[in-house]
Amino acid sequence: MSESEDGFGFAPEHDQPVPYLQRIRDYYQTLGYGTPYRWAHYAEAPFTPLTKPLRECRIGLVTTAAPYQPDKGEQGPGAPYNAAAKFYNVYSGDTAADHDLRIAHVGYDRAHTTAEDSNAWFPLTELRRAAATGRIGEVAPRFHGAPTNRSHRVTLEQDCPELLARLREDKADAVVLVAV
Repeated sequence: MSESEDGFGFAPEHDQPVPYLQRIRDYYQTLGYGTPYRWAHYAEAPFTPLTKPLRECRIGLVTTAAPYQPDKGEQGPGAPYNAAAKFYNVYSGDTAADHDLRIAHVGYDRAHTTAEDSNAWFPLTELRRAAATGRIGEVAPRFHGAPTNRSHRVTLEQDCPELLARLREDKADAVVLVAV
């Protein structure tokens, strides 16, 4: 590091972000797809400011985690990618109950994470704690699972409208989206 950079607090040169976008593009090319994978990227987002304080809001939860399916092979922390554990339809669960959700069905950087903290993909416990301490008004009665089949068309035309309908049924004021 040069004298002019000394003291800036920069990370070491080898400490770079994982180039996951390029990895996914390369992966799809290797599978034989003619066009590289195109990530959904919008110039504008349809978010709306809250109309009341967070402490008065009902908060919904949407996750891409999958319910554990014992008959579908290894799915625990550090498990290899497991396509058998994928799901293809929006699902919902009772937020008053505890649930065992896993992430073996998605591609994530298994070399740099242990995937042991389920709050990273399903922070229901933390939302309950936020409600108990008054940080949020309450947790919506259901959480919802969003499929990760990577089809923009299916996601936009089928899954998103279904998720929105369910969140409206739950009367959620805001939503925490947790995509693995």
